[in-house]
Formats: sequence, structure tokens, C-alpha cells
Amino acid sequence: MALSPNGKRLYVVNTPDNRLEIYKVRKHGLQHEASVPVGLEPVAVAVRSNNEVWVVNHLSDSVSVVSVNGAVPHVNRTLYVGDEPNDIVFAGPGGSRAFISAAHRGQNAPFDPQLTTPGVGRADVWVFDANNLGGGPGGTPLSIINLFSDVPRALAVDASGNKVYAAALNSGNQTALVPLAVIPDTGESDGGIPLPNVNHAGVPEPDMSLIVKYDGVHWVDELGRTWDDKIRFNLPDKDVFVIDANAATPELLPGDDGFFAHVGTTLFNMIVNPVSGKVYVTNTEARNHVRFEGLGIFADTTVRGHNVDNRITVLDSDGAHPRLLNKHIDYDNCCGPIGSPEAQLSVSQPLGMAITSDGEVLYTAVLGNDKVAVYYTAELEDDMFYPDAVDQVPVSGGGPTGVVLDEANDRLYVLTRFDNGISIVDTDLMEEVDHLTMHNPEPDSIVVGRRMLYDAALTSSNGDQSCASCHIFGDKDDLAWDLGDPDGDVTPTPSNIKDFLGVGDVDFHPMKGPMTTQSLRGLDNHGPMHWRGDRNGEHLGPSAQPNGGAFNEAAAFNTFNVAFPGLVGRDEQLTPAQMQAFTDFQLQVMYPPNPIRALDNTLNAEQQEGEHFFNNNLSFNNFVDNKDFTCADCHVIDPLGNAEYGIERPGFFGGDGQIVTAEFSQTFKIPHLRNLYTKVGAFGYPDDDFFFNRPGLPFYDTSHQGDQIRSYGFTHDGSKDSPMRFFNAFALTPDGFMEFEKMRKVAEFVYAMDSNLKPIVGQQVTLTKHNLGTVWGQINLFTQRAEAGDCELIAKTRLGPVELGLYYDGSSYTTSFWALPDIGQLAVLFLAKATPVTFTCVPPGSGERLGIDRDGDGHRDGDELIAGSDPADAFDTP
Repeated sequence: MALSPNGKRLYVVNTPDNRLEIYKVRKHGLQHEASVPVGLEPVAVAVRSNNEVWVVNHLSDSVSVVSVNGAVPHVNRTLYVGDEPNDIVFAGPGGSRAFISAAHRGQNAPFDPQLTTPGVGRADVWVFDANNLGGGPGGTPLSIINLFSDVPRALAVDASGNKVYAAALNSGNQTALVPLAVIPDTGESDGGIPLPNVNHAGVPEPDMSLIVKYDGVHWVDELGRTWDDKIRFNLPDKDVFVIDANAATPELLPGDDGFFAHVGTTLFNMIVNPVSGKVYVTNTEARNHVRFEGLGIFADTTVRGHNVDNRITVLDSDGAHPRLLNKHIDYDNCCGPIGSPEAQLSVSQPLGMAITSDGEVLYTAVLGNDKVAVYYTAELEDDMFYPDAVDQVPVSGGGPTGVVLDEANDRLYVLTRFDNGISIVDTDLMEEVDHLTMHNPEPDSIVVGRRMLYDAALTSSNGDQSCASCHIFGDKDDLAWDLGDPDGDVTPTPSNIKDFLGVGDVDFHPMKGPMTTQSLRGLDNHGPMHWRGDRNGEHLGPSAQPNGGAFNEAAAFNTFNVAFPGLVGRDEQLTPAQMQAFTDFQLQVMYPPNPIRALDNTLNAEQQEGEHFFNNNLSFNNFVDNKDFTCADCHVIDPLGNAEYGIERPGFFGGDGQIVTAEFSQTFKIPHLRNLYTKVGAFGYPDDDFFFNRPGLPFYDTSHQGDQIRSYGFTHDGSKDSPMRFFNAFALTPDGFMEFEKMRKVAEFVYAMDSNLKPIVGQQVTLTKHNLGTVWGQINLFTQRAEAGDCELIAKTRLGPVELGLYYDGSSYTTSFWALPDIGQLAVLFLAKATPVTFTCVPPGSGERLGIDRDGDGHRDGDELIAGSDPADAFDTP
């Protein structure tokens, strides 16, 4: 959210509806004024002036420049940035420069992301001169500043506009992994894994890796043993970066002035004190160096009920100063009834902040507890505060993510994500005085189930932990956790086994060793869950696609209910209805389009060569008798409808839900490959085993690799620098191991793995009366991909005093007015002579709603506007 400079308007991103909502600010509350279609999944808005605001579109990889001074606010220009942009601020000379955070990748980025190169920052800040946006269909940035961190999220600017602060999202915590191949496999007594080395029944644990933590001098395990010789990289843990916004070409401040380290593990939002210049960063700090979950005799020494610490870190000239927000919690006493007086004071996932003009009071949106927490900055900086109910304001709607302070009216506006609403808080009374909601096209199953992911007050006894504490926004935290349970039993593997090597499977041991956090996206149609597939529906009967036994995703997800008492720290499991609501929600969450694959869904020459090898090379041929198979035999790629099984469901993208026989001493599920491009950046892991260390290859330089941005890479435990290491092990040729270049090309192919949504989905371009020659190629590409079924194409413009929507049906555009006939492309181009036209490729099946019938009530938007009914309310029709 953002307030206009004159305080007369509030701008709010309506993320699920892909719009910017505009409200008049009045003494008695907010009055809705206009709704502007922007890009897909808008997540941030910044105000340049009373007449212009900029909106960051996360899924569209774009920024919408919105004119708000006319009768119909509309998009004037669309700018291209890197992948999945997150935030925007204005700074520099006269506030004329826009700074946008984005991942260091994406089809619109003018650089090679160097996915197989060590030491490359994976975060960028794109800078545009707002007075000279440049040519090209998506503008021309003044500079692109690379940050030595993983993907970025928050931006903040100081009161002078001279400094911009940029933060990584999953910045890590200086934990790393000692791979199992270099650890004695006979337990603690021989220098191996710390005790216990057997479960309660005396069954020895499998071979596993070990999580270690850097203590400032050495890499140490929980026993204090050093493992420096096994960690062949540095992890500087640079978290927040400082940019000189006034430089001729904006750049990081030099040396140590250019960054802050050790701010937190996952950094959410930032704000600068307008008086002192100190920076406040909402964050969580992960405790993944602590082993085990469970309810048994080891429960007191596990992460149960204490996975992360919720914090605000203060940044000043002396460095970073973390402040724990839940000082009142006694973590030695877990876990009592839900809703205890202690839990009611808790804070989970603090996000957006607002600060008073005198710099004395900080308001913080608390996603996991349906409240705004108020902190006095002097107490926060001195670490002298203590949670108190009088400093916490409950907000209806739930899931607050953003706050805006309106000091002139003694109001705080709070964006509530659970109901897609806005709460109005009286800052004198310290209570909510009004609440309104925005149009939300999401089905009830999404709205109801989302709470189960984030609501720490509901899902943990202390009120400070949730599934989202580690599955950040339904994704991952880019860490490994050792969540075994010595009190658990060995359990059998399900029956959906692929045994190409004929070595059989190994039952699931409860002590499984470190495994990286998996995304909760894209679970549908991929069968058993967890790295090993040990969460499954085998109890339902024989395993068969699409939903038999272990292939039943709903049953598999429901088995995670035991994690609420065993890991999150609840006194009991969720009710069956609550867990089913969580399941119904999570199985609908999807991966975004692949940002490495070309927008026309083709592969380049190297990717094609890698694909050919992936699909046709007989691994182990002439090496293990009669055990010939290709990569694709296990990692099934079938995006069009599961042809192998003759069923029509969302496709397979590297995995079909089956289990592979024993690897690395355990049985594992065959993983999908859709998100490998997000795991780039860990280089320097040693491997002394036959398969994973190939002497003489340039990629496997065993010397120290210097500074790296992250410490967990590929495979279940994150111990491989690149997919190339894995291919080296299993992609044998008749003459032995693959050549280095061949491995690299296969890696390039899997980084470009297809996904549920095609690459073109979300892409945009704005046509004006001046730029047809520049943007025509993009419009033509959009049209071709829509005709190929990769997306549906819509366009938005104005028709006199009202919005005009267009939906391309494959030959012409249907308009948002019933009386207006379909028009051809030339007519649409002609419209741009009067006002800009923004074209957007939207997901298949959503074009009609997003283009011409916003609320899906069968009445076109333009007709509703003329008739005086609300196109955002299905119950208000002409």
C-alpha cells in the first residue's frame, strides 16, 4: 500500500485480482474511487507524485506505470525487469529514479544468468530514470546492480533519498553441510554423526550428511568438532546492501559500507527511521542446526515448537542488532493448549512496517497472528521492550501483510491477505474502527485453506510457529533440516517402486538425516510426498495412477497432520476438517512459469542437445549388465497429459510420483525438476566417493572456492553444487562417464524444464501511439502463443470515460461491451492512437474473466459500468 503525497488517496495492490485499487481518504474512512488492471500478481506499489504511481507485478516480471490524474486511471507504460520482482522505491536526484528488486534471471534480462558459474550474485536491483524510460518494448534501465546474495525482496530508502537499502529474502544463516561421503558411517565413536546413531528399537541409522554452523572462526557441529577441511567455500552472509542512489550510475557503496551481514535467515521487509537513519528489518532466524523433531524422550532437545525466532534487526553504523520479539515464551515448556494468555502475546512472521514522522513509533503487520504490533523505537534499539497486549491491535480479516500510516487523520491502514481486505485502525484509540474488502476471484477453498499455512495462533501452542515459518510463502527457505525422530519406528516403503538396478528398496528409517526444505507448490499429480515419499496414501489400497494408494496426493498431504504436534508445536493435531481445508488449498498452489525457457517455449541449441541426451542416452549401458535406462525413464517429462498412463491431469515435469530403489543408503522418491533454477549458488562441496568426484574436470576443482552466496544446492540434502554432479554419477556412456560439456548441456536443459504454466504466461507490453514499431514483435509473439494454447491474450485500454477490456478468441477480440462487435487486431492497434493499450498473456482459462467479465457473472464489465452495477460484484448485475 502507499499514500499519495497530498494524503488524499490510498493505493492498494489487489494481488489475486491483478489490479491496483484506488481509495479516496476521508475523515470518516476510505471511499473506493477506481480499479486499474495492471500485471499478474501485483505485490508492491510506490508513489512518484500525486499523478503517477508504479506497480510491481511479481508474475508478469514487469512494472506498470499508472497515470492517476485523469477520469480513468490507466497504465501508460510497462517496464521489463528480471524474474519475480518484489519491491520498488523512488530515490536519487529529486526522487527521479525507480529502484526495483528482482531475481538475477528472466527472459527479459539483458544478460546471461550464468547458472553454472560460482560466485555470481543471484539478486539484482534495476534502476530506471523515471524522466527518461528509454526505448525498447520494456524500457531501458539506467543500471542493473548485482547483489552478492540470493534472490531479493525488500527495499527501503532513507529520508534524504540518497541511500537505498536492498535485502535478500532467503539470505541463509551460515549453516552448511558435510556430505555423507566424507563422514565415517560408523557413528560418533569413529568421528561420524553425533549420537544417537540408532532409533529406540536399536536399528542403526542410514548413512547421512551432517549440518554444521560457522561460529566466526570454524565450521563446527553440535559437539564442537571442527569440519573446516570439508567446507571448501566461505559464506560471508551478506544480507542487506546499501546503494548510492545519487551516483551518476547508481552503485553499491564501496567496501564494508556497501552491506550488512548476519541480519537474519529470512528477511521480509525494511523501513528507515526518518530521524536517526537507523534501519529496521523484520525477519526470522532459523534453528536448523538443531536436530530432530518428535514427541518422545528426545523432544526436549529438538526443534519442536521452536523452529525459528521471530525478530526485528536494527541496522546502524555499528552493524546489525537482532531483537527477539517473543521474549515472553518459555521454550522449555512446549506445548500447552491453543490460545493461552502467553500465546496471545506472540508474534509470527512480522512483515510490513510504518513509522511515525518523529521516528519514535513503529507499527508492524504480523502475518501469523492477525494483529499489528506496536514498538517504541528507543526501546527496540536498546532491547528494553517486552510484549504487552496494550501494544498489539487485533485486525479482522486476518493475515496482515502491509501497513500505511496516515498521521494527518490518526489512522493506520492495514492490508489483510486472508480476506483480501483493508482494516482501518484509530491510532489514538489503538483499535480497529472499520474494515472493507476488495474483490477476490479466489474460490472459497483457497481463502479458507490459506490460513492453515500461516496462522501460528491456530497451529502452534506458543503462537509463534507455523508451516510458513520454513515453507516461506508456500515455497522453501533454502536450508537443510535434520528432522529425524529417534523415537520413531522403521516403516515400510510403498509399492510404487521403480527398480531399474535390481537392488531393492530400503525401509524408511525415522532418522533420515538432513534434507532440504521442499516447496509446497506443484504437489498435485505428483504422488507421495517428502524426499523419500514416506508421506503417502498407501493405506488406501494398491498404488496406481492417477489416485490409487500412494499416488493419492490428498491422502499424502493429510498425513502431515502429525507434524503439528511433533514439529510446529501444537498440543494436538488439526481437526480433520481443518487439515482437509489445508490440503484443498495447498494442492491448488502452482509453480510459476520457468524464467530460463524462451518465451516461445522453444529450447536453444545447447538445451536441445541436453534434452536429446536426457531422453536417449542409455545410462549404465555396458557398465552394469542389462540395466539400461535413460534419465527420462525415471524423470518422466509429459507436460501435456500423462500419456504414459492414458489420463488427463496436470502433467509430469521430471517425476511421475514413483519411488526409486536405494540410493545413498536410503530409498527416495524420484523428484520433479521444475524448480532447479532456484537452487543455484552453492559451490565448493567435496565428494570423495567414486561417482560424485570426477578428477580432471574443471567444474570439480577441489580447491577452496572462495565466497559463495548460499550453502545448500541439489539432491535431497543439498550436497551437490550442480545437477552436473548428479548426471556424472548416473549418466554413463558405453565408454564411461559423460564429457564435461555434455553434462553442462544437460544441466542447461533441466534448468529450462517446462512447468505447469508456459513461459509466456504473465508477459505484458503497452502499445502507445509512438511505439508500434518497437512493440509489434512482442504483440505478434503474444498472439502466436495464444493461438498455440500456451496462454490466453487480453488487452486493456479506455473507451471515453470507462475501461475497455478485450479478449482474444483466436481470430478477433471480444469486447467488454455486448453491443460493441468483435474487432480485429488492426482496430485494436488503432485504439492506441488515442490511449495506451496494454496486452497481457494470462493463464489458460482465465482470459474471459480477466479481459471482459471480472466477476464472472455473465455480464460484461463495460455493460455493468454503463448500467451502474459493480463489475467486481457477482451479486450486483444490470
